[in-house]
Amino acid sequence: MSWTEERVQVLRQLWGTGKSASEIAEMLGGVSRNAVIGKAHRLGLSGRPSPIRKKPEAPPPPEPVVGGATILSLTDRMCKWPIGDPKKPGFHFCGRPARPGQPYCAEHAAMAYQQPKSRRDEERQVAG
Repeated sequence: MSWTEERVQVLRQLWGTGKSASEIAEMLGGVSRNAVIGKAHRLGLSGRPSPIRKKPEAPPPPEPVVGGATILSLTDRMCKWPIGDPKKPGFHFCGRPARPGQPYCAEHAAMAYQQPKSRRDEERQVAG
């Protein structure tokens, strides 16, 4: 089988519509899937839409509950800073977006992760 100008045009057209190489080979007849792929590559026809269906994107994380998040509504991406007394009604967690790799939002991370004070700083405060 030779690649005539007419067959090349059909290949270009079918490739552009997103047909798979197997489908194109079957429509052209007398040519293999690999021959179609090779010819498409030599022609520089790489920018076609994929025949494979894309997976649906993951839904965005739920918005924090107004007034914070409950233990049941917390996700990995939510701030887990406790607010209030766990023994009293109204206790909740911050629920704002957490910083990557941390359990807290920027505001609560700044409170939770503080640099240790040196002894000199402590001595200066005591001598003050």
